[in-house]
Amino acid sequence: MRIATRRRRRTDDDLSPQSLSRKQVLDALRKGRSLGGADLRGTDLSGISFDGIDLVGTKLADADLSGCSFRGANLRGASMWAAKLRNVNFDDAILDLADLDCADIDRCTFHGARIRKTIFPNQRQFIHVIEESVRTGNPVSVPSDLADLGD
Repeated sequence: MRIATRRRRRTDDDLSPQSLSRKQVLDALRKGRSLGGADLRGTDLSGISFDGIDLVGTKLADADLSGCSFRGANLRGASMWAAKLRNVNFDDAILDLADLDCADIDRCTFHGARIRKTIFPNQRQFIHVIEESVRTGNPVSVPSDLADLGD
């Protein structure tokens, strides 16, 4: 006996697992769509506001996110491995289980962010600076000797 299977038709609201361009991301944000689980690896998304957006499990590895704002965004389990994150605002964001290893986090702020089990670059030598940013909102200043280790 053969069971008929029905292929799921892709809708405009279904943004994963295909890779998205900057234009598609801006369109999705304008329409208030979730980007959770989207594949944005290597995309130039610099300067975009992702404030309050669902980005759970989103793939942002090697992306240029410099100057972006993720205020109040849910980045639980997101991959930002080796991403350019210079001058990014993560205030009140959920970063639990996110991977920021090898990322450039110089001048980022994390005021009030949740960082449970988050992987940061040079974590052992540098976690106190990030924890201070979570408490105070001061931008993270990556010492040049630690920044060189991420290259």
